[in-house]
Amino acid sequence: QVQLVESGGGLVQPGGSLRLSCAASGSIFSISSMGWYRQAPGKQRDLVAVSSTGGSTNYADSVKGRFTISRDNAKNMVYLQMNSLIPEDTAVYYCNVWLTTGWGVGRDYWGQGTQVTVSA
Repeated sequence: QVQLVESGGGLVQPGGSLRLSCAASGSIFSISSMGWYRQAPGKQRDLVAVSSTGGSTNYADSVKGRFTISRDNAKNMVYLQMNSLIPEDTAVYYCNVWLTTGWGVGRDYWGQGTQVTVSA
């Protein structure tokens, strides 16, 4: 069994910052990519940022220069530092991890989601 637990969401004023964290635990043999998605009300779930095993990162155009993804491979954690937040960043943010389990099964897992609200 694998679990992803997210934390760090909340209410912030425009221009503020938040840091999201996601911890993967359970029977994990190896992790490849770790990333963040978000879903606003009435919209589809979209990629925000992803970090691949080799260290490469990819960001949605809307967050480039404002958000930074990082990971701690020793702790199986991924972070999303969000700066200069704007109301359009309001959404539920989901952690997504592609990994191989201890039983040799390769698949992705999702966190439960954490709400980020940017409002004055």
